[in-house]
Amino acid sequence: MPVEFLTDEQAEAYGKFAEEPTRPELERFFFLDDVDRDLIARRRSTYHQLGFALQMCTVRYIGRFLPDDPLDAPWPVVEHLAAQLGIEDPSVVKRYTERPKTAYEHAWEIRDAYEYHEYDDPEWSRRFRTFLHGRAWTHAEGPKALFDHAVGWLRRNRVLLPGVSVLARQVSEVRKVAEKRLHATVAGAARRADPALPGDLVATLKTPEGSRFSELERLRRPPTRTTGTAFARALERVDEIGAYRLGRLRLSQIPPNRMAALARYALGSKAPLLERAQEPKRTAMLTAVTRHLEAKAIDEALDLFQVLMATRLLNTAKRKTEKERLSTLPQLEKASRVLARAAKALLEELELVEEHEADLDVAALWAAVEEVAPRAAVMSAAATVVTLVPGDENSAEVAMRGALANRYATVRPFLALLGESKALDAASAGKRVLAGVRGLPALARRKVGIKPLLPREVDDKLVSPAWRKAVYANPDLPQGAVDRDAYVVCVLEQLHRALNNRDVFAAPSHRWSNPRARLLDGPDWDAVEEDVLAALSLDMPVTEHLTELVRGLDAGWKQLAERLEEAGPAAKVSIEVQDDGRVKLNVDKLGALGEPKSLTWLRRRVEKMLPKIDLPDLLFEVNAWTGFLDAFVHLGDGTTRMKDLPTSVVALLVSEARNIGLTPVVNPGYEALTRARLVHVDQYYLRADTIAVANAALIAAQAGIPIVRYWGDGLLASVDGLRFQVPVRTINATPSPKYFGFKRGITWLNAVNDQVAGIGQMVVPGTPRDSLHILDALLNLDGGVKPEMVATDNASYSDMVFGLFKILGYNFSPRFRDLDDQRFWRATLPGVETGTYGAVEDLARNRVNLNKVITHWPDMLKVAGSLVTNQVRAYDLLRMFGPVDDTYRRQMNRQLTVQESRHKLARDVCHGKRGTIHQAYRDGMEDQLGALGLVLNAIVLWTTKYIDAAVAQLCAEGHEIREEDIARLSPLKHRNLNLLGRYSFTASTPAAGALRPLRNPDGPELDDDDDGAG
Repeated sequence: MPVEFLTDEQAEAYGKFAEEPTRPELERFFFLDDVDRDLIARRRSTYHQLGFALQMCTVRYIGRFLPDDPLDAPWPVVEHLAAQLGIEDPSVVKRYTERPKTAYEHAWEIRDAYEYHEYDDPEWSRRFRTFLHGRAWTHAEGPKALFDHAVGWLRRNRVLLPGVSVLARQVSEVRKVAEKRLHATVAGAARRADPALPGDLVATLKTPEGSRFSELERLRRPPTRTTGTAFARALERVDEIGAYRLGRLRLSQIPPNRMAALARYALGSKAPLLERAQEPKRTAMLTAVTRHLEAKAIDEALDLFQVLMATRLLNTAKRKTEKERLSTLPQLEKASRVLARAAKALLEELELVEEHEADLDVAALWAAVEEVAPRAAVMSAAATVVTLVPGDENSAEVAMRGALANRYATVRPFLALLGESKALDAASAGKRVLAGVRGLPALARRKVGIKPLLPREVDDKLVSPAWRKAVYANPDLPQGAVDRDAYVVCVLEQLHRALNNRDVFAAPSHRWSNPRARLLDGPDWDAVEEDVLAALSLDMPVTEHLTELVRGLDAGWKQLAERLEEAGPAAKVSIEVQDDGRVKLNVDKLGALGEPKSLTWLRRRVEKMLPKIDLPDLLFEVNAWTGFLDAFVHLGDGTTRMKDLPTSVVALLVSEARNIGLTPVVNPGYEALTRARLVHVDQYYLRADTIAVANAALIAAQAGIPIVRYWGDGLLASVDGLRFQVPVRTINATPSPKYFGFKRGITWLNAVNDQVAGIGQMVVPGTPRDSLHILDALLNLDGGVKPEMVATDNASYSDMVFGLFKILGYNFSPRFRDLDDQRFWRATLPGVETGTYGAVEDLARNRVNLNKVITHWPDMLKVAGSLVTNQVRAYDLLRMFGPVDDTYRRQMNRQLTVQESRHKLARDVCHGKRGTIHQAYRDGMEDQLGALGLVLNAIVLWTTKYIDAAVAQLCAEGHEIREEDIARLSPLKHRNLNLLGRYSFTASTPAAGALRPLRNPDGPELDDDDDGAG
């Protein structure tokens, strides 16, 4: 019977041996213990014993007895069982089915002995339905994912799998029930809150006269300009959406991910499609999308405010003051030279007076000075220096604030809307700032030319020392008057800082909400505490945990001291006592690791053996191995709704990753490659969540290739950012002269493990401090094992960052530029014996206050739990808190080199439009760079597979290959990969299970036009 959401191959593989079990699976499911052997020994013949054992292990592995042929298992499985039973000839098992009823009788016996349950058992059927309904309600996943979870539940609970059509039909029915429940619940909440609300929401689907867009389409469009007027319009958009007051709806009983999925589907649908939807689905979708847009509009408005403050105000004022200071430099230098000569002459005369103990003769002093420069010139030079070099130590900051006060015209358009916004709220540390913001509308309306602003009418505590001169001492205003313009900009700068620290926050919001409110506490924390602490290995008492850490730190110091003593003058690390008495640790520069001839030969040989291939063919072939393209399902119901979808997805992946647009991949003569088809697939199938699922399949496949074990086990990862210019108008890119010149850009932060697989990624505007985002990337990995050590390249770091990484189970290892500004710590704990540290005793001079850790331990655990359960972003939390061994160093350097090589490959792949990103909106940036990351993983997987085959062939030919050379091979070379020209999307993959023929390494080199950048 056909199954609508399963492919023919998936339905055919259900309840069977789809492939040969791996070695770990054989050891787990096909191991026979004493109980198994006792039950098997009751059979008289060897073929009955082997057949019985095969059925016993088959039901463990698959979840059902094979209905047609109980012997339909891979032969290595039979041999594995025969070896355990001491049966020399496994082929005797063929006699097991001579009497057909024997297999059924044995299956019943195994079922009863191991307490398997029939699928239609009333009690277990009820439990399964409860699980299935609960899973469908709480998880926004497609039918295939729910089907797989259903199979997993049945296997775990020893319920025999039913036929594929029976289970698929039940999954479909349960999903329909969950969807109807979701629509009815949301629509009912909207009607209860306001009977007119559904009609008001439907009215947003209408297109006003004279407009090309519906009201909903207009509200969807985020701001792109970074001007005060654009920010005012963004605040107006927030007010328009907030007017529906959707916060009053009681939707707490609905899982947030279900509301988010409903909103995503509605966002991806055009207004006419939403208008044609039936009730209550239409009201539910409009409610979900409007709630989402409310938070999104606030996020985008505050993003725009931050960009506006940074680029149009703070940076502009800083550049202006720096330019003015530079323009006065020649005048200052001239005056300083005069004063220097006069001071030198004066000091020489004073030394003579002191030497001869003579009386001070003022006239003689002036005469000596005037020999160098006239008195008038000296006095003029002194006046010039006094004028150009203020007495304040922070004169540059004061001057910048003075210039900043002149930017009032930029902020004036939005003052009233910002001050009256109901979206902003504050923690205790931000109450004063928010109160100052609330007063901005009145200040904006005030005619200060008629009625000057007085000091008692402003909050003096908001005026920092750098602002006092600009606010209170404007010479163009009456004595005692406050400069309204300067005070307003001063308050906005305080708001800018408070938002960054989350002392002022917004609600509802995704990126600017209050992180304190999202920390787990009370019943929510109690519900997950045991599981979270066990997963983080923090379930022991705090004193035991600290005892372990103190002993580890003590052992580390002692080991360092012993190694320094053993190495003597040849040590890579030395201790230097500086003039001020401080002790400095010097670490020698790490020299280059030599490349033996055997490695050079192996690299060249393997590179010549890799088959030449075009990028689309590579993606089709990787899909044939992994099925990763099956992850791209429809946004609405999680199914695959069209023929030849893999072809459309491959074309889109090439288009996005290559940054070439749709034109080179469109083929009007092929339905799967028409522009309309590709636009539809891009809108409904290619998105962040499907890319993550596809990545997980590639990461798992990469880990299963034999050669990968020479590179690592996935426990070491590096996180680094690749910068891209964004030459289009957007608020999601910020300037950085170092990386983008006079333009703006974004950073694609990606995590790569030591198996050369990209395991996580995220897009952040500009070039922010990487460590603030690294944890967010690590806590939202696409797949792979959780890394234990994280290497970064000169990331920002602090004790707070190291502490968060440690408590979450990561070893944070940034590559330091210098150790001069670092403090080294030791720790003591009552009852824990620690010693002295010899040559490094003076270095370990700072003591950790463990009493603070003990006092705040419960709160620290809640912070860790909130992070790993994604209740709060690490970036928000860190913003709220505020800011030597060669083997180890080479390990870190090698991983960071892998990261840099992957970035180079990314540059070569994403070469279109000169490598610049032309997406204006954050979702578009994330989808495009997510596609790039997926294509990189596919390239790495394909290359790794063929490197493994090449090395195996070289070994088979009798070449001696050293393991240390294999460990230094890289799957990031790509001279064999064609990345240029128009593309063919007709799959030309080898037969199932086969690879393309390897090239003859002694044959001709790659053609010049095929020469890549490897």
